[in-house]
Amino acid sequence: MLHSGLDLHKRTLAIRTVDPDGRPVRDVPLPTKRDAITAYFAALPGGPAAQRAVVESTSNWYWLRDLLTAQGVDVRLAHAKHVKAISDATVKTDAVDAATLAPLLRGDLVPEAHMVSPEWREARDLLRARLQLVRQQVRVKNTITGLLAQYNVTVPTALPELVQLRVRLLHAQLTLVGEQSTALAAQLNPVLIPTPDVQRRLWIPGIGRVIAFTIWLEVDGIQRVPSARDFVSDCRLVPGAGNSGGKTRHRRTKDGNRYLKLAFSHAAVRAIQYFPAIRAFYQRLARRKSPVVARAVVAKELARIVYYVRRKQDAFHGTCKGTPLRRPKPPKWPRLVSPAVSLEPAPRSRASPSHLSGHQAVLPPLYL
Repeated sequence: MLHSGLDLHKRTLAIRTVDPDGRPVRDVPLPTKRDAITAYFAALPGGPAAQRAVVESTSNWYWLRDLLTAQGVDVRLAHAKHVKAISDATVKTDAVDAATLAPLLRGDLVPEAHMVSPEWREARDLLRARLQLVRQQVRVKNTITGLLAQYNVTVPTALPELVQLRVRLLHAQLTLVGEQSTALAAQLNPVLIPTPDVQRRLWIPGIGRVIAFTIWLEVDGIQRVPSARDFVSDCRLVPGAGNSGGKTRHRRTKDGNRYLKLAFSHAAVRAIQYFPAIRAFYQRLARRKSPVVARAVVAKELARIVYYVRRKQDAFHGTCKGTPLRRPKPPKWPRLVSPAVSLEPAPRSRASPSHLSGHQAVLPPLYL
């Protein structure tokens, strides 16, 4: 088995291949052209089926992974931050990076990053693009509010003429970005709404359609997460620790998935707002800790619920921290099935709404 480290850039690719004993086999720079890379691995002893390769998790690894996997090469994705921590070097070139990755792969020491499933890559990136549009909406709204405050007025018509023109352009931009955001989310509806795991999550407090989509696409298979504790950590819902000399210090950390952190943080706000039992739990925490910490604890509990609902393939039973939720979610679209029965749609006496096109709508009972 040969082991290849690849340092990928937009126009060039550095490759170092070593044999099972760590001796270099080939060390060449290549252009990022498919035929050149295919020819390189085809010329190695044993053919592509006897090859392993590792590439860092940069933004352009999709095509390389697909190309090598189609050849039969076992491809791994290295976590760029952790690789840097393991093998920080004074001299850093593309050849040095490739030469660092190959021995790590040979010794099974590569800190791997998760490679999203090919069938869900485009959907995940589409949802992330929607988040960028939402952020743009917030920036435009803040700009309009700032202009009103700058001239101490409450309506745009009271602004100077040229500033009114600027506000009209901002409103047009706001309308366009809102339409694009809605269109992106609508593209995912027929693909993700009928998914059983999405349907289960829609019954959890605070989790709506877009948040359920985000969790499903970002997690990409709960089986790879060994425990609820690891899942909560991956969602950035617990602080980092710097323990030394018998002292425990908590600190903020950027390790983990920031999209999951944002999703569960929004879910916590909505759960506190609409569910009295969760609001009471939050208020008890907020009296002893800060509101920010209390909301983070609520988000952590929602993440634990999501983990066990997905891991056990079971419906949400309407409790949080052992307390029954007295306010169930209303039975409406996009929830297609009852949480108390199998997630296979069953016929009922009521007619299906026309917008569900092909999916039997089962109105779930209100349960405590």
